[in-house]
Amino acid sequence: MSYNDAEHALVKAAADRESQALASWVGHVSLAVAEDTVVPTSISAKAVVAELIEARKQLRRIGTNYNQIAKVLNSEGEVTDAQMDAVHRALVTAIRRMDEATLQLMRERKEKE
Repeated sequence: MSYNDAEHALVKAAADRESQALASWVGHVSLAVAEDTVVPTSISAKAVVAELIEARKQLRRIGTNYNQIAKVLNSEGEVTDAQMDAVHRALVTAIRRMDEATLQLMRERKEKE
């Protein structure tokens, strides 16, 4: 295998992060990819996955808010329009973010196939 200087520096840095010799790291990673135990992911895909994780956290928080609202309503309490609107806006935003991130991942997978 051969690398230009920039590629060598990049691969060496990755091996260093794992505290492995360069040749050992390259061998280990290339076998993992060849055996489909690791799927290479672009930096942009990693950002999309991070966005999905954040969206899931937001959806979980919104679900908690909905449960709290339901508890109040079930006990004949009062929930204001402002409270309902805030939860609804948060839900719509989180769903939109989840949809966008999912579509981006689907596009990237299709491009690789």
